[in-house]
Amino acid sequence: MSRLLDKYNQFDETDLWKQYRVNKNPEIRSYLVEKYSPLVKHVAGRIAIGMPQNVEFEDLVSYGVFGLLDAIEKFDPSREIKFKTYAMTRIRGSVFDELRSVDWIPRSIRQKAKQLEGIIAMLENKEGKKVEDEEIAKELGVSMEEYNSLLTKLSGTSLVSLNDIWFLGDENDEVSFMETLESPMNMNPDNIIEKEEIKNVIVDAIKSLPEKEKKVIVLYYYEDLTLKEIGEVLEVTESRISQLHTKAVARLRSKLSKVKSAIQKR
Repeated sequence: MSRLLDKYNQFDETDLWKQYRVNKNPEIRSYLVEKYSPLVKHVAGRIAIGMPQNVEFEDLVSYGVFGLLDAIEKFDPSREIKFKTYAMTRIRGSVFDELRSVDWIPRSIRQKAKQLEGIIAMLENKEGKKVEDEEIAKELGVSMEEYNSLLTKLSGTSLVSLNDIWFLGDENDEVSFMETLESPMNMNPDNIIEKEEIKNVIVDAIKSLPEKEKKVIVLYYYEDLTLKEIGEVLEVTESRISQLHTKAVARLRSKLSKVKSAIQKR
């Protein structure tokens, strides 16, 4: 055990957080970084499972470190939230922010994802109900085998999409599918009201998903299971879970794009 862990583990952590909020003691900060650094590898490992081979695990870890440091600076111990929960959300967000900035998704795959979202939106608006895979494949002009192959190709992009789905430009305009954990003290009343409105829209959109797709979203993002573990829970293959996740994200993005566009124009 390191000297810092040995020294500060004997203290009540809530008291340490309160001290750090007041004096920004660099030694306490170093202790917190050391204690919670395993979270970065945990989150990076979860994300890496769904990424293509050109995305390096060590890169994900380095992206996640920024999220941990950000979480330590912004964590409010007066709120009834565990730091681990808050930090994992920040770490995950930091990783996806960096992936977004380096634009690692090939243009052809991005275009296919947009096409899929557009077709789902068009069919659901036209039919006024959830559309089945066969209808989507028919509109795409492909066989079911080709359609499932497309979903597999898009699986890596969908992991980023879900975290990136409601980003309007700066920190106060970012709402993830996880509960927003920023302290309301940091936002003005208009921002709070708007964020609550957006969260309600997102929750309604998730509720409207087909049952299996909804379960995949909940188990992956809220229960923190891997795609393989979800496959074991739902008794289907990991590749099938990946396809369900991709479809769920495409449906959610198609449902939310109109609302997001309207808010951006305010």
